Amino acid sequence: MVFYGGYLDKKLSKDSKITIILLVIGFTVGYETILFIYRNIALSAYIEIQIFLKKLFIEIIYNTLLTIIIYPLLQKLGYKMEDIFKNYQILTRYF
Repeated sequence: MVFYGGYLDKKLSKDSKITIILLVIGFTVGYETILFIYRNIALSAYIEIQIFLKKLFIEIIYNTLLTIIIYPLLQKLGYKMEDIFKNYQILTRYF
């Protein structure tokens, strides 16, 4: 997961909201599918695809709306943290 995040950080624009929303949808589908498979293997439960798809659709909508609301705040916080840690300040005594 870390390597995938690093790859996406280099290849995709952080300012594109469509890209972020598509990533959230992709990760939601992946996570819920893996969790569904794990639960059915571990619990040997009856597989109900229709209920799973309804739950998946609701989770996708919820996570997308949450991302649309919270992402601008996280983006501003990220830019401030980047300025602090990359230290773009110029020392004037060298001029």
